[in-house]
Amino acid sequence: MSAQSSIPEEESVSMETAKQQVERAVRRIALLHLAFTKTLIEELGEEKGRELTLKAIKDYGKRISGGVRKGVIAQGLDPIPENYGAAGTRNLPEFGTHELVERSLRVEGEERMRAHGCLWAKVWREYGEDKLGRLHCYTDPAQYMAFNPNFKLVHLKAIPDGDDYCEL
Repeated sequence: MSAQSSIPEEESVSMETAKQQVERAVRRIALLHLAFTKTLIEELGEEKGRELTLKAIKDYGKRISGGVRKGVIAQGLDPIPENYGAAGTRNLPEFGTHELVERSLRVEGEERMRAHGCLWAKVWREYGEDKLGRLHCYTDPAQYMAFNPNFKLVHLKAIPDGDDYCEL
């Protein structure tokens, strides 16, 4: 059986096609996270399963941020929050993962970011697994703190917790 792609063999694709392809990958990653988390909890119990999931998420965050940190430093920049994701060091696709991302908002005197329409959260909700899926959200603070342990990132709001958007 030969595998055929629905993507034309040209150098570029439409933004809509690119978004659809990113969404497919994100859906699979969200389901993989659920499968691993659910298996760990079923096999080891709630406490140990959650503990190991969070340990893996911390390691995952370190692996993600390692490349970001190296990229920032290679540009001669300091690894500070303002430089996270500087020129080419972003670690999420610009499209297909969220409906809208608002960066550099000032809320109550703090700089924040809001992410609307998180595709991961949508998948977890479809499977009735918001609580398990929410563990994956700890990737954000894990990678940020691995980027520079002197800074902390927290979710003030999260879609899997019932909020309308994620606020970090």
